[in-house]
Amino acid sequence: MKIADSSTSAVSLVESSLKRIEETKDYNIFTYVDKNRALKKAKEIDEKIKRGETVGRLAGVPFALKANFLSKGRPADASAKILTEFISPIDSTTTEKLEAEGAICVGCVNLDAFAHGSSTENSYYGPTSNAFDKTRVAGGSSGGSAVAVALGCVEFATGSDTGGSIRQPAAFNGVFGIKPTYGTISRYGVVAMASSLDVIGFFTKAAEDLDILMSITAGQDPKDQTTLPDFYGKNDTPLNKKKIGFIKEFMESSALNPEIKASLESKLNEAKENGYEIVELSMPTLEYALAAYYIIQPAEVASNLSRYDGVRYGFRSSNVKSLDDLFANTRDEGFMRENKRRIMIGNFVLSSGFYDAYFLKAAKVRTLIIDEFNKAFESVDAILSPVSPNLAFKIGEKTSDPVLMYLEDVMSVPVNLAGIPAVAFPTGKSKDGLPLGLQLLGPRRSDKNLIKLAGKLA
Repeated sequence: MKIADSSTSAVSLVESSLKRIEETKDYNIFTYVDKNRALKKAKEIDEKIKRGETVGRLAGVPFALKANFLSKGRPADASAKILTEFISPIDSTTTEKLEAEGAICVGCVNLDAFAHGSSTENSYYGPTSNAFDKTRVAGGSSGGSAVAVALGCVEFATGSDTGGSIRQPAAFNGVFGIKPTYGTISRYGVVAMASSLDVIGFFTKAAEDLDILMSITAGQDPKDQTTLPDFYGKNDTPLNKKKIGFIKEFMESSALNPEIKASLESKLNEAKENGYEIVELSMPTLEYALAAYYIIQPAEVASNLSRYDGVRYGFRSSNVKSLDDLFANTRDEGFMRENKRRIMIGNFVLSSGFYDAYFLKAAKVRTLIIDEFNKAFESVDAILSPVSPNLAFKIGEKTSDPVLMYLEDVMSVPVNLAGIPAVAFPTGKSKDGLPLGLQLLGPRRSDKNLIKLAGKLA
């Protein structure tokens, strides 16, 4: 990560970033570019360096915010029509901590509206293209963040991960991405999707950069009661068994792309050559993870999106003759189809007569998945797994079949249900030149050690 100092100016770093953003406009990465503010901040940092003043650990480093992160004075629309023209009055805790260390936000990047999606095709601004093939998806929901880093527009980008939204785009675009232990980084000031699953993480080109960002942003926040006391680099769960597991059910899945399977086998062999014992794990409950996820997540989505009604902020329908019209038409016109689908599913599974049959049963399955991971980590340090069963697919290929799209999450959602950390890392290229990526899963609070291990295996 290039940091401003006496030999490298912050202005030059930002100008280089802005130039690259302009060069890659046809990928549809950025929804907002904050050129003037970024250059002003860069000049201030350069002046501090000239005066010999202390600057932060990220002095002059350009970064991008996923557009569901709030940053005071900037648009925060989560790529959703219903939040157009909403300018944030506050900074998210993550934004605040990064900028306090001298990082410079150059703009906001595209995502699936409200982070609902696995391809960044469900955006009000249209899809973002894959960094290696413009005809293919960037992955989602943090597709803009992954592509911005992969194409060198920024040194790092923020992301949110509810069911794989950092790890899948990282794998699709050949970069590193971390989904931390639930509660490691504050969610304050990030547009909520599913509150018991959402985590904040990052995209970088190097594992050591993830480590720096985690050390800056981890820690308890009085504004977010789900945050954990800062354990990162202090009380981390060690990885000292020298054992890496793989999930039998994933390895044997007929849905798994042969090239991804070959990459997984190759990395397991590499780990074995480096002194790790390889352990086969049977985790049969994971078969039900996707079904449980797509009950729990829409239920929380329906609750979180109920606040968008056209009364307080954002888009308001002009086709209004009554209060009922205001609510109904604003939500109908302002939400994307996928947003509506999840709201409807969520309200159904929470409704009287169906709560016990669906939501409560899914919550029980979630507990079984947590127990299964806890048992697995009694015998291994980490689990090596595919992120997604497929490589980046064609834009438009799966938009007409939501079930087919949801199946892309089958190997990533168990991590969020269990609240454990995972790091996606690049493992090479397919025969067609598309990035291959895998993920390392670890026990709670093993984030720092997991990043180190991912760096060794990449």
